[in-house]
Amino acid sequence: MPVILNETMAALGTQRSVIRELFEYGKKKAAEIGADNVFDFSIGNPSVPAPASVNQAAIAALKEMDPVLLHGYTSAQGDADVRGLLADSVNRRFQTSYTAENFYLTAGAAAALCCCFHGLCNAGDKVIIFAPYFPEYKVFVEGAGAQPVIIPADTQAFQIDFDAFEKALSPQVKAVVVNSPNNPSGAVYSEETIQKLAGILDAKSAEYQHPIYLVSDEPYREIVFSGTTVPFLPKYYKNTLVCYSWSKSLSLPGERMGYVLVPNGADAFTQLYAAIAGAGRSLGYVNAPSLFQRVCGACVDETADISVYEKNKDILLKGLRGMGYQAVEPRGTFYMFPRSLEEDDVAFAERAKAHNLLIVPGSGFGCPGHVRISYCVPTKRIEASMHAFETLSKEYR
Repeated sequence: MPVILNETMAALGTQRSVIRELFEYGKKKAAEIGADNVFDFSIGNPSVPAPASVNQAAIAALKEMDPVLLHGYTSAQGDADVRGLLADSVNRRFQTSYTAENFYLTAGAAAALCCCFHGLCNAGDKVIIFAPYFPEYKVFVEGAGAQPVIIPADTQAFQIDFDAFEKALSPQVKAVVVNSPNNPSGAVYSEETIQKLAGILDAKSAEYQHPIYLVSDEPYREIVFSGTTVPFLPKYYKNTLVCYSWSKSLSLPGERMGYVLVPNGADAFTQLYAAIAGAGRSLGYVNAPSLFQRVCGACVDETADISVYEKNKDILLKGLRGMGYQAVEPRGTFYMFPRSLEEDDVAFAERAKAHNLLIVPGSGFGCPGHVRISYCVPTKRIEASMHAFETLSKEYR
């Protein structure tokens, strides 16, 4: 009997992302030759433990809360008290006046993004994405029935190529995705970049007679270096949706906790919030994890020891530049995106595997000729890997 399935979903289920493929390869290689002999820079899995307050908050909730309440359903948009704590935190940090009603809690930033794309887009709509970008953006946008439009990277500073952006705008564009601090480049969009972007979107929204939404993916908001400031986008553009996650700031990627912030000033706020909530319902998310809603609410102003990432960045950048690699210095995240030493970044990353260096080709991020190095690893791995990077570079001299 023939089996008729959704071929797109079957393909997604059998073909991992290039990041996941390399991560799985690294685990197998580590089992063969020992983890200390594999320099795995493939995946953004924080090596810094969550702060002690996270475990303390979880234990307190388990001990003190009614277990039926703690482990039961919350409101679909998240517990009202927790959302109130989030509003208080954002208001303190960014001088805003949000309430619990501006927040929709999700199972991580991925779910937040999917709720936004499904809530905003109809068939035939387009979503603009700036390269380099997190590869799953395309999956999320296409899953919502929309068409991703990729803007080539400005590889000099990894800001926005505004000429290419303005040429790509059309009445079919429903949303623009920004990710700052950026995965994979580590770039942070300057205030000048954000102001120019907001001005263009305001003008085009007026011209097209419908809002173009700015979807800001911000899981790395707190991970910035040397006093770098991350502009809070709703202050520059009213039709901004902020997608946040505690995966990186609190080192909780496996707990799947995030939110969508819908600002009051956005056009048709009530309908917009309802569309995001409806998307969560349609996708079957039900509600974000109940226990970790409470934990993240209790730890909302804290982070893990993110200073380790700056130390790793400094060691890696100095070492690579000394060997002849070209790299724009990251201003945030825990990723570096140097140029590959040959035009074919896939071939370069494959060649690196011979030295047990696991780095991700930039082609998967829409930016060929580069590779991503995820340095959220123990510092000793950075230090131990330097000889492998040096040996690899000598092969190209």
